[in-house]
Amino acid sequence: MTSKRFKKLPEKTKELPSELINKLLPLVKKNCTTKFDESLDLSFQINNKQKKSELNIRTVVNLPGGTGKKIKVAVVCEETKTAEAKSAGADIVGGDDFIEKIKSGEMNFEKLICTPSMMIKLSKLGKILGPKGLMPNPKLGSVTEDLKTAISDAKSGQVEIRNDKDGNIGVSIGKKSFSDDKLLQNYNAIIDTLEKEKSNYTVKGDLIKSAFITSTMGVSYKLKLGKNI
Repeated sequence: MTSKRFKKLPEKTKELPSELINKLLPLVKKNCTTKFDESLDLSFQINNKQKKSELNIRTVVNLPGGTGKKIKVAVVCEETKTAEAKSAGADIVGGDDFIEKIKSGEMNFEKLICTPSMMIKLSKLGKILGPKGLMPNPKLGSVTEDLKTAISDAKSGQVEIRNDKDGNIGVSIGKKSFSDDKLLQNYNAIIDTLEKEKSNYTVKGDLIKSAFITSTMGVSYKLKLGKNI
């Protein structure tokens, strides 16, 4: 059932011509009519079905404007690195005992970081952590000896960019309360990252087939790609 609030929002916005993000931000913000600080989200459809292979993008990007979210970071490490992890701002730190808690289903965190030597033990929990997207990955910087940098990145605005089997990517550029400048900085960082990812593959045609922007409880607009200064 459609709410009274939603009925007041513009209709058939997906049928409008695509516009650059700087033109769309005021419209999307205007549609944030709920009482909470809605997220502004991008949705990409990529050309992942290639002749010789299927593209599987999985990377991270540090958003210069932050995410507006408090991320609970957990670290699995040796006892000798416990103090380093705690001083760097980790919310939960542990070793073998913590791995056992995860095994039993205790996962009250949004990001998991692990040192290389502990990853051997943690890798056995792939069936538990994998489906939730919590398994640390050296390519994403979450299996590392440099805990300080990994924790700082996770806390300050690092997000993962990953496509599903149908080629969809969803990622937030921040909150309604963010200034347009912050939102544009985050958007440009995401576009830069996707351009770099394209160079890692042999892609016939454009990598991104379509793009939309919306808010958590709003309506979608077609996005014309291009960096905004």
